[in-house]
Amino acid sequence: MVVKNMLLATQKGLGNGETPIFPIQIFKVKDGINVKEGDMNYDLFRLSLETTAKRLFPNYLFVDAPFNLQYYKEDDIETHIATMGCRTRVIGNVNGKETPVGRGNLSFTSINLPYLAVESATIEEFFEKLDKYVDLASKQLYERYIYQSTRTSENFTFLIGQGVWWDGEKLSKNAMLDEILKQGTLSVGYVGLAEALVALTGKHHGESDEAQELGLKIVAFMRDKMDALTEKTGMNYTLLATPAESYAGKALRIVRKKHGIIKGVTDKDWFTNSNHVPVEFKMNAINKIKREAPYHALTNAGHITYVELAEDAAKNIDALETYCLAMKENGVGYGSFNVPVDRCTECGYSGVIYNECPKCGTNEIHKIERIRRITGYLVGNLDQWNSSKASEEKNRVKHGE
Repeated sequence: MVVKNMLLATQKGLGNGETPIFPIQIFKVKDGINVKEGDMNYDLFRLSLETTAKRLFPNYLFVDAPFNLQYYKEDDIETHIATMGCRTRVIGNVNGKETPVGRGNLSFTSINLPYLAVESATIEEFFEKLDKYVDLASKQLYERYIYQSTRTSENFTFLIGQGVWWDGEKLSKNAMLDEILKQGTLSVGYVGLAEALVALTGKHHGESDEAQELGLKIVAFMRDKMDALTEKTGMNYTLLATPAESYAGKALRIVRKKHGIIKGVTDKDWFTNSNHVPVEFKMNAINKIKREAPYHALTNAGHITYVELAEDAAKNIDALETYCLAMKENGVGYGSFNVPVDRCTECGYSGVIYNECPKCGTNEIHKIERIRRITGYLVGNLDQWNSSKASEEKNRVKHGE
């Protein structure tokens, strides 16, 4: 009843029909619960698809992905995977219970993969540089943990009082936070895998099987280092598929300033987030899902695969379900759909608006509100975002069949 009415309220929108941009809503997909007709909550799954088609939320968390299901104990809800979004997957734990409850990500640092690729004469040299900078980032993260650990519970009375941290209520007033914070994660992330692959091989992973093989080798190399550091240090080191916001443009500008315009690498205003297929590359939805899915098993600190749809998805919920189940069957951990969500502020019409409102006929740009997703967040005015992400949004292609 709660989930049904939350979804219905989201569909209805705010006071004047506006799309609510917060909170991020995430719908869990689970075999035997809501995936097929006859499952007890299949009706809620269908309602969630209708809702995301109209309002861009909820996103989808796939419990049966092997790297999520391994923690799942049916009778212990604290072992069920949960996340705020694509950057906060926290569940594995070498210092206590494996659960997302009462834990979080302490810090993360992202590596500029295209920079390393452009600076390398060979693939072997690239891996040498990557090895060096992953180590450097990991040391920096540990130093931040040491600094954070110098605080006491008295510095965080609200978090302690609200039971946000696991066993935080057991701390005395002046207790140090080192043991509590060990429950959290330290994450190394990366941007621009696609551009790095172009620099190294001439093609990105969306257009070449060989580039895909190298891309998976690069990310697996980083994940192996995180796992080794976890075993060596007793800290929860994890690998993040970074959803770069300002850094997507900043990382590009760093490389362009030193090396100029390089076709396929620095000839646009941004680097592609993490391991995504470039937003401007034409690829149908199922193939995009299959290309990006293998990276989810490697990025245990967070990830996302999205599908960009051109038309009013509310008119074809069956297609949306097909795409969602394709994510589930191909091993995606977390996914979303970008659909056109427009509203006419003149008459209140909500739906896809092209050149003019189909209800009142207005074509005044300032009267058409266009909600779009930027790195997981919903934005109604791209002028308020940084220029690199605004440029990226304008260059996105649609992933139709």
